Amino acid sequence: MRSTALLSAPAVGTLAVLGVAGVMPLIPAIVTAVVTAGGIAALLARHSSEMASLRRFVEMLRTALDRDATLPEPPQVTSPGIDPELAEAIAESARERQVRRRELRAAINSNEAVLSGLPDPLLLIDADGVVTRANPAAGDLFGENIEDRPLATVLRNPELLQAVDKVLAEKGHREVEFTSPGEIERYFSARVAALRETGPKGGVAVVTLHDVTAIRRAEQMRADFVANASHELRTPLSSLLGFIETLQGPAKEDAEARDRFLDIMLEQAKRMSALVEDLLSLSRIELDEHTPPTERADLRKVIDRVVGALELKAREKDMSIEVDTPDRGSLTVVGDEDQLTQVLQNLVDNAIKYGRAGTPIRVVAQPADRSTGRPSRRARRGAAVSVIDQGEGIPREHIPRLTERFYRVDKARSRQLGGTGLGLAIVKHIVNRHRGQLEIDSTPGQETRFTVYLPTGEPESSDQAAE
Repeated sequence: MRSTALLSAPAVGTLAVLGVAGVMPLIPAIVTAVVTAGGIAALLARHSSEMASLRRFVEMLRTALDRDATLPEPPQVTSPGIDPELAEAIAESARERQVRRRELRAAINSNEAVLSGLPDPLLLIDADGVVTRANPAAGDLFGENIEDRPLATVLRNPELLQAVDKVLAEKGHREVEFTSPGEIERYFSARVAALRETGPKGGVAVVTLHDVTAIRRAEQMRADFVANASHELRTPLSSLLGFIETLQGPAKEDAEARDRFLDIMLEQAKRMSALVEDLLSLSRIELDEHTPPTERADLRKVIDRVVGALELKAREKDMSIEVDTPDRGSLTVVGDEDQLTQVLQNLVDNAIKYGRAGTPIRVVAQPADRSTGRPSRRARRGAAVSVIDQGEGIPREHIPRLTERFYRVDKARSRQLGGTGLGLAIVKHIVNRHRGQLEIDSTPGQETRFTVYLPTGEPESSDQAAE
């Protein structure tokens, strides 16, 4: 109403002046003024209605964009005071905005998926060294509540913190290796890199950690292996050289000493031969460990072969080998028969060496789900073969390390009995190649049980086995 009055005032005023001055008859002047005011009022009403319609349309667009819903159709605009293409222009702008928001959301989700799927811990830090973002791997390593905390409270390694300070001050990147203390010492390689643009929550640099514990331990194991192998070979070689020099010198004409020394030399040579043979066998097994066997082997046949080969050796200690296999049912497994023979031969041979004289050795084969052990879910679907001896037993603290190369509970006794320290390492690697499981249980002074779980299903492909 007020707008109508303001817009019609000039025309009405002019008509009033013309009527009063007699330039225009009064009645026509009044009628013209009324018509003019009415026309202006009608135009303003139409304009206001369409403006209200546009406002409602804009509100509907805002709501639809917030909800990522279907956008409404633009209203028809016919008011002469409004560009007829205005509503369509607003709608087109909203459509472009919606497309861009969806693209941005898709990019964010994709980045989130990549960030969450990274197996290595990743931390985003701001210019003050505060953690602004951490991926799930970092949460698993440092705990869930690490965001919005200073990096120094999360990682307390001075070299890493110094590298972060340099990157924050000078940009670029730095790489640092450090050790994380704890119950199990772990080794990490860290890379600190400045971001080209500021990231979420003001992040300006990223810290990525790569666990290199396995690599460092493998390097240490290789070094230990070379040292141990050299030591194991050096001892019998030194003995041989000493006896040879003695036989060439002071005992050259001593027949009794010569016979005694030759027996010792033969024993030492056999020990070296066994060690070299075990080293070569272990190398061959490790070479093929990543490729699971595809053929099938009958465990009954393997057990009979091993028992037949070692029965005489057991009798020399007044020991017997008792075999317990099911009367019915298949004991066929997916495996290399020669390697499985080597596994059982090593286990039964150990039982003869370390079992008490006059006691029996039991070889028990059965479906894994009937075993009294603790096989994994996968191993429980196979067959279990246990070798049980009655001897001094193994203290529990030594059991986790028994399959390490050259590890011995009693080094002097092991060498005296002719052990190379590689038998159980060979067993472990063969079982790993068969995608099986080795379980060791011992009660000191009573018995020791070695159980091998082997799959009985269809042969696996390399891809399946890797899983």
